[in-house]
Amino acid sequence: MRPTFYVDFNEMLEADLVLLSATDSKATRDEVDTPLREGMEISIYMDDLDERGQPDDLIASGVVERNLAKGWAEHVKWCCRIDGNGIRNQSDL
Repeated sequence: MRPTFYVDFNEMLEADLVLLSATDSKATRDEVDTPLREGMEISIYMDDLDERGQPDDLIASGVVERNLAKGWAEHVKWCCRIDGNGIRNQSDL
């Protein structure tokens, strides 16, 4: 089972690359502090609502990679490269 981490999909560096963590570890959805490493397969999510105002998280899966960005995002150490399934709503599964 892949660890699941919260991200902010408004912090996309590329169409398939989102900021993940400024440090070498991050708390999972279950609040377990988990070390991050290059190539680690993870799941990510962000809170969202459907058209009726009901919870329907945005979700994706991908691989942890080092952040190489400069400028506004250079303080972040780790990103998640989202796989070919892209970002979707939980209800789409």
